[in-house]
Amino acid sequence: MPIRVIQWATGTVGIHAVPAIVAHPALELAGLWVHSDDKAGRDAGEICGGPPVGVIATQDADALIASDAEVICYTASSDIRPDGVIDDVCRMLAAGKHVVGTSFVPLLYPKAAGEGVYDRLQAACLEGGTSFYTSGIDPGYGNAGITIGALALCKEVRTVRMLEIVNYATWDNPFTMFEIMGFSKREPSESLLLSPGSTALAWGPVLELVAAAIGLHLDEIVERHEVIRADEDFEIASGPIPAGTISGMRFEIVGVAGGEERLVVEHVTRLRDEDAPEWPQGHGYRIAIRGEPNVDLELSLTSDLGDHNHAGCLATAMHVINAIPAVVAAEPGVKTMLDLPVYSALVPPAG
Repeated sequence: MPIRVIQWATGTVGIHAVPAIVAHPALELAGLWVHSDDKAGRDAGEICGGPPVGVIATQDADALIASDAEVICYTASSDIRPDGVIDDVCRMLAAGKHVVGTSFVPLLYPKAAGEGVYDRLQAACLEGGTSFYTSGIDPGYGNAGITIGALALCKEVRTVRMLEIVNYATWDNPFTMFEIMGFSKREPSESLLLSPGSTALAWGPVLELVAAAIGLHLDEIVERHEVIRADEDFEIASGPIPAGTISGMRFEIVGVAGGEERLVVEHVTRLRDEDAPEWPQGHGYRIAIRGEPNVDLELSLTSDLGDHNHAGCLATAMHVINAIPAVVAAEPGVKTMLDLPVYSALVPPAG
């Protein structure tokens, strides 16, 4: 019997999750929760730009949580409501629903996601006999996932650098782009993402997860950032970028042990490829392990149906959707990449 899955929200990730769940041979779409009134009452497939799938979207969270579905795929926004995400997930877990999610990215490694977070999630899992797992592409497979796999090749590990290089110009998400990241703002102090502690909150758990994989204790996490400003007015999918405002950013989150910078997550984020030529060039994800042996890996995501941002949002959804069978089969509790067996896509049988 297929595993019955409720999709929670249809934003930039959830819109890919619905057709992916429908197409997955081990899963069945059992429900869809939506935030906006204009989506409620509509067919889930049509909301996501596809054919009808026979599942009608609802805003009745209580009814969905009380249903006989086994899993909730939670992709609702966490930009301004991280505590709300944790409250939602704990309620679902305690009610008997396994939860996989891409929201509030520090939950990639809940032990590093804030005081009491892991304990709350673990208690809810044990109450409901359920399991919880968060991932995505970054944070997720694009940094921690690739790195943890590659570290199995090493006898010695001195340093690890996990780099994302992405042009966000085609990503249509004005609130996140402008209000959270701070593009089109005059000063970095107007960026929530670049405020002290924010990048460490989001990507520090990646460092802690990799550190846990190799048995390394981090003494502290350090943040660094720099920005560039537009030399002229131009437009991106999310809106206008006036001259003199932030049009690119580069930041690092550094894990320090024994006074040495051992683990680094770096992001290079542009809106025009030609800007900041002195910064690392290209698109995608790069892993550089220095040890014995040295290991260098590069991951590029593309799609026949859209650009790199389309591919990245789809990959974000798929890394948790493809984990659902393993999460359901696991013993109750909070799970990370270190706990689940290797999992992959599952294709329909031939014919």
